[in-house]
Amino acid sequence: MSQDSAAASPEATRKLAGRRRREVVAVLLFSGGPIFESSIPLSVFGIDRQDAGVPRYRLLVCAGEEGPLRTTGGLELTAPYGLEAINRAGTVVVPAWRSITSPPPAAALDALRRAHEEGARIVGLCTGAFVLAAAGLLDGRPATTHWMYAPTLAKRYPSVHVDPRELFVDDGDVLTSAGTAAGIDLCLHIVRTDHGSDAAGALARRLVVPPRRSGGQERYLDRSLPEEIGSDPLAEVVSWALEHLHEQFDVETLAARAYMSRRTFDRRFRSLTGSAPLQWLITQRVLQAQRLLETSDYSVDEVAGRCGFRSPVALRGHFRRQLGSSPASYRAAYRARRPQAEPSGGPPTLETVPPQAMPQSRRTAASALVGPAAITHTAPPDHPGKSVAEMYATGYMRPSLPGQRSGPVG
Repeated sequence: MSQDSAAASPEATRKLAGRRRREVVAVLLFSGGPIFESSIPLSVFGIDRQDAGVPRYRLLVCAGEEGPLRTTGGLELTAPYGLEAINRAGTVVVPAWRSITSPPPAAALDALRRAHEEGARIVGLCTGAFVLAAAGLLDGRPATTHWMYAPTLAKRYPSVHVDPRELFVDDGDVLTSAGTAAGIDLCLHIVRTDHGSDAAGALARRLVVPPRRSGGQERYLDRSLPEEIGSDPLAEVVSWALEHLHEQFDVETLAARAYMSRRTFDRRFRSLTGSAPLQWLITQRVLQAQRLLETSDYSVDEVAGRCGFRSPVALRGHFRRQLGSSPASYRAAYRARRPQAEPSGGPPTLETVPPQAMPQSRRTAASALVGPAAITHTAPPDHPGKSVAEMYATGYMRPSLPGQRSGPVG
């Protein structure tokens, strides 16, 4: 689904109840929520910027539970409104939820359901998607959240079509975004939808952010997933796949190794990861190619063969779609910007190959179900990290991955 598309469904065109107003935005805050994510809709919708050509919204900051609300750093917040104020809002934003393992308050879920039934637009930023899912508002819908929590969202709410690649998903009257900076992207998209590109552009200039970012979350993903997946039988198949990326095999091969039909395997894989197995396999092959381009002197043709692509043409196509450049350009930029990090020549050795490029154990394989890349948990989730190569390769012009298809990769 396109980031900017809105569903032309009856739900998307539900008439707004008379007491609700389109220009009124309610932001629902909970204790334990991160202050950065919480402040995003407050800044976008709560400051009068009419002098810059941005139409004014009316902001209602609502407590989702009894206060005081404690946030990042132990700060205490007192919201001026309670849940009853949501009854006036045409847009309700849940900026974040304190813990993906904790159930949201029942009263807040009831208020969200009622607002949705009365035509309000419901928005979940980052882990706010878990609150929307708990309310049943994402059932049968596409949605996204922070890449680190997407597998958990997909497993806990199997009726939600979780897409961990997108920065945000607009499904008409229900919208979700990835973490932190992607919340700004979605709020700008809402302004653009309501008032046009000029207003969104003016607001972006005030915030000193790009008015529209291309691409998705692949550039930020690492290979870590919840530990609960490590005990799943599919971890063995994933381990085998990672150790044999240099061979040409397809999803049917993986399904056979799991003793499942292709349809069953696709469903089980997606339920665990939120990603289709073909998309995952392509991503892992591109990630392996990225490592080899950084750590070896293999030619592009040799890299293609060592990553299981049928031809260099297939590698170039998938590499460009994921990373926004050709393999040769990526290598040249990497070496130009990190001259001290390059090996002197020849194939990669134990000293030059990153540990994550070596064969994976069952436990490590379970944490590699979704890729790409080379960002660790210590890196800020919505920034490309400290790798200059990643910064180059994940520029704003990269389109997202193509949709799922059948047949061998490459």
